Amino acid sequence: QVQLVESGGGLVQPGGSLRLSCAASGSVFDIAFMGWYRQAPGKERELVGYISNGGITKYQDSVKGRFTISRDSAKNTVYLQMNSLKPADTAVYYCAAVGGWSIPLRAADYPWWGQGTQVAVSS
Repeated sequence: QVQLVESGGGLVQPGGSLRLSCAASGSVFDIAFMGWYRQAPGKERELVGYISNGGITKYQDSVKGRFTISRDSAKNTVYLQMNSLKPADTAVYYCAAVGGWSIPLRAADYPWWGQGTQVAVSS
């Protein structure tokens, strides 16, 4: 089992920045990919991006060039640096983790999830 705890959410003005953290504990050696998802009110949960154990990242088109996923293996922590934030980025952000060799394509592919952290972008 893997436990994930997000932190770093809050209220920020448009154009501002936030950095979210996701600390993993438990069977961390089972983790192959860690993803960030978000869910806005009334909308489906959507992928923000993910990072593999090898450091390969992939992002949703709407966040490319603004968001960066990184990892600190020594701390078992993954980060989501969010710059140039827009009101459309307002959502609850979740981190998720999965083991194995296959690239996760859907939220359902991730068995382990954090509790989520709220990000609100508003003036």
